[in-house]
Order: sequence, then C-alpha cells, then structure tokens
Amino acid sequence: MNDSAPAIEVCGLTKSYGKYAAVDDVSFTVRPGVITGFLGPNGAGKSTTMRMMVGLTPPTAGHCTVLGRDYKHLPNPGRHVGVLLDASAQHAGRTGHEVLTLAATLMGLDQPRVDEIVDLVGLTPTEAGRRTGTYSLGMRQRLGVGHALLGDPSVLILDEPANGLDPAGIHWMRGLLRDFADRGGSVLLSSHLLREIEVIADELVVIGRGQIVAQGSKADLLASSGTLVRSTDDHALAEALTQSDIAHTTATDSGYLTPAPAEHVARTAMHAGIVLTELRPAAETGLEDMFLRLTADHSRDNTKQGTR
Repeated sequence: MNDSAPAIEVCGLTKSYGKYAAVDDVSFTVRPGVITGFLGPNGAGKSTTMRMMVGLTPPTAGHCTVLGRDYKHLPNPGRHVGVLLDASAQHAGRTGHEVLTLAATLMGLDQPRVDEIVDLVGLTPTEAGRRTGTYSLGMRQRLGVGHALLGDPSVLILDEPANGLDPAGIHWMRGLLRDFADRGGSVLLSSHLLREIEVIADELVVIGRGQIVAQGSKADLLASSGTLVRSTDDHALAEALTQSDIAHTTATDSGYLTPAPAEHVARTAMHAGIVLTELRPAAETGLEDMFLRLTADHSRDNTKQGTR
C-alpha cells in the first residue's frame, strides 16, 4: 500500500434502526504513522461505527476500507488489522495463554509469538496460565491488546483499551501505541479518558448523536477552540453574553467557552459592568473543554447553559 494513502477510509457510514439513526453519514480517514482519537459522549455512535468498520454490524449505507479493502475481504485479517472492541468478550474458561495460542493457530503463527506477546503486554507466566474468568478488567485489557497485536498488524482499531488500567498501565499503553505509530502503524483509538487522548493523539474525530461534529489535527482543533471567560458573577456574565448574541457554553469548572474573539467578550463585559477574572484562548484549557463545547448539543448529559 502507498504510504500516502489512508490506512482506514470511512465513507458515509450509516446505521439506522427504524427511524432512529445511530450513526448518520460518518466519514473520516486514518493515515499511516498517525494515532487518531475517536471521541464522543456515551451513545454517540463510536462503538457502532467501529463494529461496522470490521464487519460485525452491517451498515444501512456507506462503506469502510482498511488497507484498501473491505475488512471481510482481507486475507487472514488478523495479520493486517488488530481489533479490540470488548476486552470482556473472552472465553472465561480458557487461560490467557490458551486464548492467544488458539488465535495464533488460526493465523498460522508459531508458538514463540504467543510467548513474545505475553511478555510484551506485561502478563506474568502465572497470570497467563490463569483462566480469563478470574482476570481483573485491566488484565483482560492487556490480553485483548495482546490479541490485537498478535499477528503483527499495520493497523489497530481499539475501543477503550485503557479502561480498567491503573496509572502505570495507562503509561505503558501510551508508550506501546506511540511506538507502534512511530514505526508506521495506524491507530484508531476510542477512549473516554480525554487526558490520555490529548497526550497521545495526533488527529481527532469527534462524534455526537451519530454525526461528526469536528475532525482534524489535534493542534488545529485546539487552536480554534475560541475564548474562555470567567468573572466575579458568572450569572450576570451569561446574561450579558446572551443579550449580545454571543454563543457560549459552560466551561469545565466555571465561566464560559465562546467562539467569539476575546476583545468582543471583554467589551461586552465592560459595558455590563462585569469584572472579569480570566480571559484567554480556550486552547490553553485543553481537550476537555473543547470536547464539552463541541458536544454540548449532542451529550446525553447535557450541561449546556445559556447556549444560543
């Protein structure tokens, strides 16, 4: 495959259940050497999209290619694409070593690869010899990541791989994925741990209620996040912004996020006699505030206040 071509290309993926569109015309790409963060509130359609990408859920419309082919048409797909969608979907009666050995046999891999992967994901021989039904969530995540990496793929599609990991495990996961991408691999990573996505992702795709609400490089999206404003009276500030037709959403701790220029916000506050305690580019507040602003109209737990 040409290195300049997308490793993953999602084109108009749609999944409808009757009149309800769980995923609505979603399109994005994942490039070689890039970690792409796939973000959205609970119920936004992330998992459904990823299941359609690997043929587990049939799309109502649209298609996805991985390495230039439909996933189901890839020969021995585990040798090309590593997938982790549910770390709990492992046979509880098999040991971790048996899970990997069976997968290796199906892929045509030798036993030494299993031992290499067990070591890579940080499972001790004793842990690998235990039945997966006794595993903690973090151990199941490590085994699931090992399963995804077993065939030495060039693409990873991972849904919440850090869920259940302790801080040391998250640090390990971060290094593993960064090394994978730096060697030319492509990673699509869904996670609710926004801080981890902010640290590791190169590009972002943000989805809300089944539709893409933003996508692009992390740097560009954060740079266009608008203005963060806080005051001694946020209620009065919200009224002043509303009266001036300045759209705004509640920031993470206090104050508001707005796409309006800082000078416009400052003049509005001054004319209303409101003392500002903070006024700066929202990009400095990081991914969390950007995520809340972008998904304010799409979140199941809508915390939007004063938005126009």
